[in-house]
Amino acid sequence: MDALTSPPLPPKAIARLAELGIAGRDALAACGAVRAFLLLKAAGLTATERLLFALEAAARGVHWRQLSDADRARLKRMLAGHPPVRLPPPSAETARFMAEARALADRAAGEGEVPVGAVVVQRGEIVGRGYNRPIGLSDPSAHAEMQALRAAAAALGNYRLSGCDLYVTLEPCPMCAGAILHARLDRVIYGAADAKTGAAGSQLDLFAVKALNPHTAVFAGADEAACAHQLSDFFRRRREEDKTA
Repeated sequence: MDALTSPPLPPKAIARLAELGIAGRDALAACGAVRAFLLLKAAGLTATERLLFALEAAARGVHWRQLSDADRARLKRMLAGHPPVRLPPPSAETARFMAEARALADRAAGEGEVPVGAVVVQRGEIVGRGYNRPIGLSDPSAHAEMQALRAAAAALGNYRLSGCDLYVTLEPCPMCAGAILHARLDRVIYGAADAKTGAAGSQLDLFAVKALNPHTAVFAGADEAACAHQLSDFFRRRREEDKTA
């Protein structure tokens, strides 16, 4: 593995990249200069265009001054069109809030609803909770995410939820993804993928559509096995009940 060097990268950038698991040229090339630049920015490092060019140069093993004008213009275009990049929440926070979301999903299952639960978190505190209730409320929009977003917006007195994260047990559908984008949440952390209607990468990825002015970064697979088991167990029991009815 070829180690990253200074120049072209400043020592602080090399150290921070190592903390992010990017310790060599191959890893940097695999990540890409633009994403690495945005990760460093999310980690609090001062990020200028010169650093972006230095990252590209480091991935190639050259000095940043060796990049052509076309190279620099391409990097600027890629940066302008890149979806949001943020660091994932700490693992302890993810475990804590996904457990809260799964408890809400259990509540949905107890009411005969598809077991999906969600919480909105601001600065380490839950400000909105929700679980699937379309049947109980006779409301097709009453998905767990929508319920949690409504509760958080009411609690904070603002429909824009910048600075907040959403933890949900199932990948958001197009309706919920649209509402999340409209609310400008910082991050979505979800458990099980939804192969049928998932709008965070499974069927489509609304969070990556630049025209929608996205502000939300997505992290998939949090507590995935437990979340998927909730769903499969619910539908298994429903099939067994249908056979005996």
